[in-house]
Amino acid sequence: MPNLQADTPVEFIKGIGPKRAEWLKSELGIYEAGDLLEHLPFRYEDRTDFVEVKDITSDAIAIQIKGVITEVKQIPTKRGSRLVATFKDHSGTTLDLVWFKGAKWMAAQIPALQKVVVFGKPAKYQNRWNLPHPEIELEDSFERRNGKGLQPVYRTTEKLTNRGLSSAGIAKVIRLLLASPELVLAESIPGFLLKELQMPHKADAMLMVHAPQNHAEAESARNRLKFEELLLLQLKLLMQKREQTQDMPGVRFEQVGALFNDFYSNHLGFELTGAQKRVMREIRSDLNTGWHMNRLLQGDVGSGKTMVALLTALLAIDNGYQACVMAPTEILANQHLESFREALGALPIRIELLTGSVKKAARRPILEGLKSGEVNLLIGTHALIEPGVEFQRLGLAVIDEQHRFGVAQRSKLWAKASPAPHVLVMTATPIPRTLAMTAYGDLDVSVIDEMPPGRKSIKTVHRTDGARLSVFQFIEDEIARERQVYVVYPLIEESSSMDYKDLMDGYESLSRRFPLPEFRIGIVHGRMKAEDKDIEMERFSNGTSQILVATTVIEVGVNVPNASVMVIESSERFGLAQLHQLRGRVGRGAEQSYCVLMTGDELSKEARRRLETMCRTNDGFELAEVDMELRGPGDLMGTQQSGIPDLKMADLLRDREILTTARYIGNRILEEDADLSKPEHAILNQALIRARKGRTNWSRIS
Repeated sequence: MPNLQADTPVEFIKGIGPKRAEWLKSELGIYEAGDLLEHLPFRYEDRTDFVEVKDITSDAIAIQIKGVITEVKQIPTKRGSRLVATFKDHSGTTLDLVWFKGAKWMAAQIPALQKVVVFGKPAKYQNRWNLPHPEIELEDSFERRNGKGLQPVYRTTEKLTNRGLSSAGIAKVIRLLLASPELVLAESIPGFLLKELQMPHKADAMLMVHAPQNHAEAESARNRLKFEELLLLQLKLLMQKREQTQDMPGVRFEQVGALFNDFYSNHLGFELTGAQKRVMREIRSDLNTGWHMNRLLQGDVGSGKTMVALLTALLAIDNGYQACVMAPTEILANQHLESFREALGALPIRIELLTGSVKKAARRPILEGLKSGEVNLLIGTHALIEPGVEFQRLGLAVIDEQHRFGVAQRSKLWAKASPAPHVLVMTATPIPRTLAMTAYGDLDVSVIDEMPPGRKSIKTVHRTDGARLSVFQFIEDEIARERQVYVVYPLIEESSSMDYKDLMDGYESLSRRFPLPEFRIGIVHGRMKAEDKDIEMERFSNGTSQILVATTVIEVGVNVPNASVMVIESSERFGLAQLHQLRGRVGRGAEQSYCVLMTGDELSKEARRRLETMCRTNDGFELAEVDMELRGPGDLMGTQQSGIPDLKMADLLRDREILTTARYIGNRILEEDADLSKPEHAILNQALIRARKGRTNWSRIS
């Protein structure tokens, strides 16, 4: 018989077959033997204690009894039938074992008149104990089974359970697989590493995790398997990072020229923070290596990322190259254009804006200037990657709020120059360190973790609808001090009539409380024409209107230093990252600013924790950690373009130490042997080749 290996299709595993295989594929994503073995137990039940039927108590969570099934019968019901088996323990006392689903299939599986062990949660019906959908195992098998007292519990689904693949059913087929003499599990970690880290071999670890003698053994095996998964991921990302930097030629920006020095000395107008200076040193080092820069810049709202982007663009221009900045929205693109033009003043730099709203007549001279090299800096939206947009010498591409662009969109931008332009991707959504090591593992990461001096911390409070009148009075008091106010409503989908109604009802309510001519209220939402949005934003920016009622279109790209109050309606409907982004629209001037989180009285536990965290801290990285804990890494980054690897065993939140170790070991190995060509690394190289052939979703970021 041929060997069973990790890539053996699951239908060829004993106890599964074609029909069950289809369900395992669709329900749990288990396609091969390796997938089945990597479907680890999520907990273990201590199965050392037994009870008798007469000793069952109402507070029992689960019980285990030895005895015999004496009778099995199917009872017709309106929806089919239920199965009832009479079970007798060693004292002769009986109880019913009951199955409400899968009765026909289960009837053929019950070992009547044989000694069995049953396990389940007891329930009472008509003053008689029963066990609904219990696990059943022959007593001899139970006694022989390696692990004895500790029973693994696996994640499963109702559909699988009804086809004999409950947790106990999955445990059985995994035991059969591990006991098969044909099973060959290729080792993925070199012996010297296993010895250094005091970890078991892979085959031993699989036995220990699925049939442990005790909890310590299970934990040791689990950590070894998680380490293997994370080490292979980090090696893959680090090798990809090397390909995109050290192994990919990039233009060399050797000089800090006249434009940069003139701007820095005469136009900057303030001292860069220590964090901004550190990041600029990291970027300048990248740009002078002759390799391709691929760097992620993280920084909280208002930390000064845009100034770093402008200084980097000046380095490109001074060295005879063009730069571009791609933003996700027209509002943000326009904001960058205005801030760059204001900062640069009369410096001889031609900056242009290219968005979907730029008309054909205005677009032609921009495209001609790009091609001739007369346009030094182009700012725009996804319009930058359209056919016909040709640069003479693109040397730097800056992507703002990069998670909003898909990989395919970004790759079109890189293709507009050869060699590929240096890449600086920026995000104001702080990313937990462990997530950055995976979702952005192939980028160098810089962090601006310092705010400009003089910024006052935004005071955040939570108020319910019952306090609305006092919130209105607070708004009036702030307006009397010549401040301005945002009032934001959730618009989850722009076609959602309910959300739109909330927005308009709120606008009308505010209009009644703050009437003309004393007060002026603007409104911005996704259904408006771009030019109407621009008019309303301009009115708010120049102080014509004191209150701006808006949806999350103002989440990024709006900079009104005079705005001191952010009121977020139905704030329980927002995630932490979005709440933090919205809060960052205020606090941009010297005055004290405030964020008011409005909700109804009824809140879920998670919503309450989000709001309490917002009120407690302004630290975006702390908020990101809580957000990942609440939502999980995939949700946090967005499912479509997240770049989050499809980890089967490891957990980015719980396994931070293992991930950090894997990153360190991966770096150490590649520093010694960049292409894993040394004999002692052959096992790792083969494991990476196997992983690439599989379905592991190690998404590329750029």
